[in-house]
Amino acid sequence: MNGQPPLQPLAIASPLGIIAGGGAMPFAVADSLLARGIKPVVFALKGFCDPAQAARFDHHWIPIGKFGALLRLMRSAQCRDLVFIGTLVRPAISEIRLDWGTLRVMPAVFRAFRGGDDHLLTSVSRLFEHEGFRLLGVKDVAPDILMPAGSITRAMPDADAETDIARGREVLRALSPFDIGQACVVIDGHVVGIEDIGGTDALLARVADLRATGRIRAKAGRGVLVKAPKSSQDLRFDLPTTGPRTVEGAIAAKLAGIAIVAGNTIVAEPQEMIDAADAANFFVTGLPA
Repeated sequence: MNGQPPLQPLAIASPLGIIAGGGAMPFAVADSLLARGIKPVVFALKGFCDPAQAARFDHHWIPIGKFGALLRLMRSAQCRDLVFIGTLVRPAISEIRLDWGTLRVMPAVFRAFRGGDDHLLTSVSRLFEHEGFRLLGVKDVAPDILMPAGSITRAMPDADAETDIARGREVLRALSPFDIGQACVVIDGHVVGIEDIGGTDALLARVADLRATGRIRAKAGRGVLVKAPKSSQDLRFDLPTTGPRTVEGAIAAKLAGIAIVAGNTIVAEPQEMIDAADAANFFVTGLPA
């Protein structure tokens, strides 16, 4: 990907522990670490992490709720630095089978579950930090998989798209305190969809359906998906992610392009994403943070 030079990685300890949820991103981080001579150890969350991918690395399986067991495994593996990454559906506390290590921190766990996702992740991170671990973000450990500034496709946003992008950023800034989502779709200045618990794919599917049923009458090839972290978000966790699937969904929704914040958005399978966008004369651009 072209654009601004990649951020320089933070000095981190080896081995580094990856607490891995679902999807490909935990393993993109692991590959990035290996390329720099840092050993990743994957702590794979049962029911979420991909077994076939986890098998490529030194790994341990851990159920949700086994905080004490996870601490013992991480100390045994000599992992001082950690990163959380991957998709994870928030469980109900009643669904979690707890060990003693979790029971002793239950007051903090209950407080964490009372807030939104950002509050939950930040609260859980404090539990690890209290135990002597250092929680890092993708920006620290694998900056090479983040979106650069500027357009990475042949197509670029025109003046109308730039106006929609500005509108989308205003909307996401206004919604940030409510911990709702990290994306919206703006077409000709009109906000036609906001990301909710269904995620970006569901948002784009709704927009495509609104076009198909005539609720959106703008011409095809207009409108932008805008993605940005929340203004108060702990950037170690839950960064927006864009990849080929997002591009395919936005093309199906007959948008002109995608605008995402550079340096704060993870890009999955970048070349495949760029190829799909270029084939459709679709833009993907990185916005200044």
